[in-house]
Amino acid sequence: MTDYIKLHGTTLEFPSGDSWVILNPIEKGIKEKIEQVGIPLKDWDISINYGIKTGCNEAFIIDKQKRDELIKKDKKSVEIIRPILRGRDIKRYGYEFAEQYLIATFPSKKYNIDDYPAVRDYLINFGKKKLEQSGKPGARKKTIHKWFETQDTINYSDDFSKPKIIYPNMTKYLPFFYDTYSYFTNQKCFIITGNYTAFLTAFFNSSLFKFCFRDNFPELQGGTRELSKVFFDKIAVLQVNCEIVKQFEEKVIQLQSLKEKKINTIEKEIEIDNMIFDLYQLTDNDRKKIGFIKIH
Repeated sequence: MTDYIKLHGTTLEFPSGDSWVILNPIEKGIKEKIEQVGIPLKDWDISINYGIKTGCNEAFIIDKQKRDELIKKDKKSVEIIRPILRGRDIKRYGYEFAEQYLIATFPSKKYNIDDYPAVRDYLINFGKKKLEQSGKPGARKKTIHKWFETQDTINYSDDFSKPKIIYPNMTKYLPFFYDTYSYFTNQKCFIITGNYTAFLTAFFNSSLFKFCFRDNFPELQGGTRELSKVFFDKIAVLQVNCEIVKQFEEKVIQLQSLKEKKINTIEKEIEIDNMIFDLYQLTDNDRKKIGFIKIH
């Protein structure tokens, strides 16, 4: 064993108190090259936020049948019933809509529930005492909010209507979806908004990102990775101009459209990988070492 280590060992340095990963010299060289030209995401003009925490999903997240029933009783209900994606619904460059809907009574919107009688009556029948935010046994945790409102204020609720990245908070597969359909998400997702979301969708889905940064996210039981904001903030990414963002936006939207039609997109994904490689001016050897990493 001692002789093997002498022949194959390498010296590693850990200059800071940050989390670290063990890489061979070639992998380490590529990652350092990427990080040296990048800017940590915490310094980008983007926002990363959690999905909706209702405090009682069984009441506030309903299926299509219940949604249609409430809208039939009162057409105004459609104003506060919105389609929602869950962590398990997010795929690489896509999603699977499970026909789940959110009763979006955010405290920040200051709704009068009597303006929505069908939704009001549904929630009352579900159990008003269960929905009270009093912290009492059988009720939701104590807040200042009203019984018919979601648990969290959600001051950033308007961000869900903007073009955004959606990704699960815990996953084996590192999938990212560029959403232009104004989906809401549950607490098992994060959303990213800002001027660079199309480009960042391509970068996060790229082989380069997985090769360099997958191990920056803690591995939990069963190979699941924790994709919390605190870990994303430290990822250094090359900043690009509006023209490049537009190029990536066109490619991402085209690719996702093909995904929706169940058309094979491998060639398009490799094309985007190569666009990322070109941006970072990677050598042929670097590109061969990274290859095409497909994690679904």
